[in-house]
Amino acid sequence: MWTWWRNSFRYLVVTIGFFCLLSVNSNHTIINFTFICMSSDYSKNYSGSGKSPPIDYTPTEKSAVIWAVPLGTLLGSIPINYFYTQYGAKWPFLVAGVVSALATAMIPAAAVFNLGALMMLRFTQGLAFSGNFGAIGLICVRWAALTEMSIFLSVLTSFTPVSAVITNPVAAWMCKTYGWPMAFYAHAMFGLIIFLLWVLLYADNPQKHHIITKKELACIRKGKTKEHVEGDTFVPYKDIILDRVVLIIWLNAFCCMTALTFVLTYAPLYFRKVLKYDVGVAGTLSSVASSIHLPLKLVSGIISDRLNIISERYKMWFFNTISIGVAGLCILLIGVFPPDWPTAGFAMFALDNTVMALTAGAFYKCGTLYARQYSHVLVTVIQFMKCVGMFVAAGLFWLFVEDESNYNEWRYAYWLQGTFLIIANVLFYAVATDQPAAFTLITRATRKDESTQG
Repeated sequence: MWTWWRNSFRYLVVTIGFFCLLSVNSNHTIINFTFICMSSDYSKNYSGSGKSPPIDYTPTEKSAVIWAVPLGTLLGSIPINYFYTQYGAKWPFLVAGVVSALATAMIPAAAVFNLGALMMLRFTQGLAFSGNFGAIGLICVRWAALTEMSIFLSVLTSFTPVSAVITNPVAAWMCKTYGWPMAFYAHAMFGLIIFLLWVLLYADNPQKHHIITKKELACIRKGKTKEHVEGDTFVPYKDIILDRVVLIIWLNAFCCMTALTFVLTYAPLYFRKVLKYDVGVAGTLSSVASSIHLPLKLVSGIISDRLNIISERYKMWFFNTISIGVAGLCILLIGVFPPDWPTAGFAMFALDNTVMALTAGAFYKCGTLYARQYSHVLVTVIQFMKCVGMFVAAGLFWLFVEDESNYNEWRYAYWLQGTFLIIANVLFYAVATDQPAAFTLITRATRKDESTQG
């Protein structure tokens, strides 16, 4: 049994990495549910919450508390990516995880004490959350075999839907039984424990890990270039940023993240105000759509890696067509079906949420195979688009929707996003590849030689 684990240690690494990502994400999303538990009305009805002081926030205060996280994420992404490049993922991600856990543990006291202190801790959670982006890329770069890249990406990028499924029920039970502060303490404790396992078991260089075998190391390295295996703190940022393939991959990510954020954020409002759904029915159907997303994400990753009778390029075309092209069509149709067709409108929302689960085998995989040892830079930007998408989605809502019950205002936002998704997918056909980019041959040594010769 021990020998089997040593020969499959990469799976333990990706599992621990997933739970670390899950912890950091849950730490900052838990307050979305506990706002309910903090209110005076809730405290009157549940004895468990009576052990905790009630706090009533205005809608403006709630918005400020929520938006402090993406602001911290925006400001933290560049510096933490620098630390990842210089020092690997082990120690920077550990710091991010511990900071997230400690900030989460202090939130109950800050919430009672002062709104400004609460917002500062939320901002700190955002800074820590920016560590998730680069960690995904580096775990894949260092530990994933080329033939398992989609599986690793599917697992690691599923922390968001899993967090949504786990955090709310746990928070609800904690609130009813022990009071809302315990929800924060429990998440903080879990974070400290899982990051202790991270620092004990993770290594940035598999070759230097004391547990894995030569067989496992050979599996991880198979098919990788010398530059990929050796790695370096050097990154040719200019060459990466100006690369046509990279730019189109990032365009697909931007369109995908923005559309998904807009749909998930404003869907309840659209269902209630425009489609006239009962709140409970809409919530149940939304949960069904989200529950399909996760298993489909994992299955698509396995199919993308294990289906060898089709070339990688054609597989990328297929998965990108479904996850971006079909998703764009679904969003377009949300703005086409009139309010008196509520079932059709909801079906398009559910289908859009479902097909976007296939992105791991699409532009994600193309980016990691194309950028190889520098793929953490691409994946960092792709994940960063989640944060950008929050701001853009809010901007689209502000720009197009003045009357929340006016279908004619909503549809322009859906048409715009659907069109951009379809355009991004068409552009992807021309650049999809599994071959390493020219900039993957650029290392510190080759760049130094170029400078000397020049």
